[in-house]
Amino acid sequence: MIKSWLGHLQLNIDPKNVVFYKEIFKVLGWSVLYEDDSVVGVGDKNKTSLWFMPGIKTGKNDYDNPGMNHLALAVSAQADVDSMVAYLGAHGVDCLFDTPRHRPDFAEDSSQTYYQVMFESPDRILFEVVYTGPVDK
Repeated sequence: MIKSWLGHLQLNIDPKNVVFYKEIFKVLGWSVLYEDDSVVGVGDKNKTSLWFMPGIKTGKNDYDNPGMNHLALAVSAQADVDSMVAYLGAHGVDCLFDTPRHRPDFAEDSSQTYYQVMFESPDRILFEVVYTGPVDK
C-alpha cells in the first residue's frame, strides 16, 4: 500500500480577492508561504498548502455543480468556531445554512458534537470551519 497525504490544493480566484484569503487563513493560524498581487499560498502546521491563483477563465463558480462542494477546516475547540463567526460578522461575510450550529446527526454520540459554520468567499468557494469532539458545556 502506498502511504499518502494531502499535499496542496489550488483554488482559482479573481486576483482582486487575494486579501480575503490571506486574512481568513491568518485568523485560522496558517502561515503565508508566498504572496504577490494576484497569488497567495498558505500552509498549515502539517505542511499542507492551499494556493489561491488567478483563474484562466471567467465565470461564476457553483459549488452544487460537479466538482468540489466545500473545503472544511477543522479547529480544536467550539470557541474557535465562534471566533470565526465573530470575524466573519465583523467583515460582512454571511454565515450560510443556519450556521453556526451543532449537527447531532454527524456526532458519534450525545457526548460529542459536530459544530460548524459555513460561508462562501467572494469567488463563491464554500468553506466550513468545524469542531468535532466533546460537547463544550
